[in-house]
Amino acid sequence: MKKSLLFFAALSVAAVLPAQAQKLVIKGSDTLGAKLVPMIAEEYKAQFPGISFEIAAEGSTTGIAAITDGTAQIGMSSRRARPTELSGAAAKGVTMKPIIVCYDGMAVIVNENNPVSALTRRQVEQIFTGDVTDWSAVGGTPGTFSVYTRNTSSGTYQDWKDLAMKKRDYASASQKMAGNEQIAAEVGKNPNGVGYVGVAYIKAPGVKVIPIEGTLPTKELVLSKKYPYARPNFFYTNGEPSGEAAKFIDFVLGAEGQRIIEKVGFIPVK
Repeated sequence: MKKSLLFFAALSVAAVLPAQAQKLVIKGSDTLGAKLVPMIAEEYKAQFPGISFEIAAEGSTTGIAAITDGTAQIGMSSRRARPTELSGAAAKGVTMKPIIVCYDGMAVIVNENNPVSALTRRQVEQIFTGDVTDWSAVGGTPGTFSVYTRNTSSGTYQDWKDLAMKKRDYASASQKMAGNEQIAAEVGKNPNGVGYVGVAYIKAPGVKVIPIEGTLPTKELVLSKKYPYARPNFFYTNGEPSGEAAKFIDFVLGAEGQRIIEKVGFIPVK
């Protein structure tokens, strides 16, 4: 009798305890992970309370590596996986599946008090490679450039090399920052600062966006690829996503997720 009472008491306690939340681990790109994915995750949790998230925004390279190593269900990346990354994953039995979740336009930003109002693609290349070192070389007030870039684990760091610098090396004096917000903050307080950020970060205080050959990273020009530094942003999974990862990705690509993407400042895929 005593055992039966204890058994039913245990059942009663279990019935009132909340089920352990299922955790979705997402790692990678700062461009996506600094504010966009956390915002979508909060909305997702509001609708599906049994889910928790671990989001680590440490660069696209870490997101792709996390899928290869099996330490995340979703890898965020602002660039495509490199052939060496794909082959390394395949060697471990991992099939990298890219899923475009939004589009981005990398913008050139300067301090709001900088008189420069336009640049050519050639001038952008010269600034970031160190071919020129003074604002007077591009029509500005004399002063040495303070060039701010992303760090080497960033997909944006590599995309900028590919799209803006003809895959050349960065200027030796360039300063590497952890994320878009850090670049914008430095440029916003440095009259000689220049950097690049994703389109979701162009409204940071103290900065202005420079048109490149007359074009700005607007929705229309990014989607039509008429803006020179346009790119897609990705989620990576090991093969076809399944379980909670698949549900979350569907949410991101659905009406609510794409609404948040546009609200944050990125460009929806739909």
